[in-house]
Amino acid sequence: MRRPGWPVAGRGQSVGLLGGSFDPAHAGHAAITRAALAHFRLDWVWWLVSPGNPLKPDAPAALPRRMAQAQEMMRHPRVRVTEIEASLSSRFTADTVAILKETYPDVRFVWLMGSDNLAHFHRWDRWEEIARRVPLGIFARPGDRLRALNAPTPRRLEDARVPPSMLARSKPPAWSFVNIPLRAESSTELRRAGRWKH
Repeated sequence: MRRPGWPVAGRGQSVGLLGGSFDPAHAGHAAITRAALAHFRLDWVWWLVSPGNPLKPDAPAALPRRMAQAQEMMRHPRVRVTEIEASLSSRFTADTVAILKETYPDVRFVWLMGSDNLAHFHRWDRWEEIARRVPLGIFARPGDRLRALNAPTPRRLEDARVPPSMLARSKPPAWSFVNIPLRAESSTELRRAGRWKH
């Protein structure tokens, strides 16, 4: 059963899931989101603003602050900025995906990420389970394209690569890689530059 405050998606619709700390959200996140709607033919994109990233040692800024900044950054009628992972007390993508698939059995989900994440996706908790549950939509990031495409995940899933326009309707495992105009923004660099202080 869908929980109060969770987004609505209709039967058969496709929803891209963009997870992360968004500490802070930036124009690169927005560019990936708009590209995902177009290239993967998605009906919606949901931002999953996480309580924290298990692979990062430092705690992010307070969730309400990150949510407010993300909502300001990403204003689009087909995008929802959500606290789904916080409401689940979930810190692992595998858990979040499993619950969303159970809660929305008639929705086609696609996990979205930059190539920087694809490069170490094999280190994520139960990454193979994630790949079996949802297609993966990957976007090139500066300096990570070749490293990402030669990483363990794409090598393991070599035969599951599909054209972007078919991704949302492909049975997982399936993945697609899209080159878009590269943007240098990163949350880490914004924090280092003092443009986002905790």
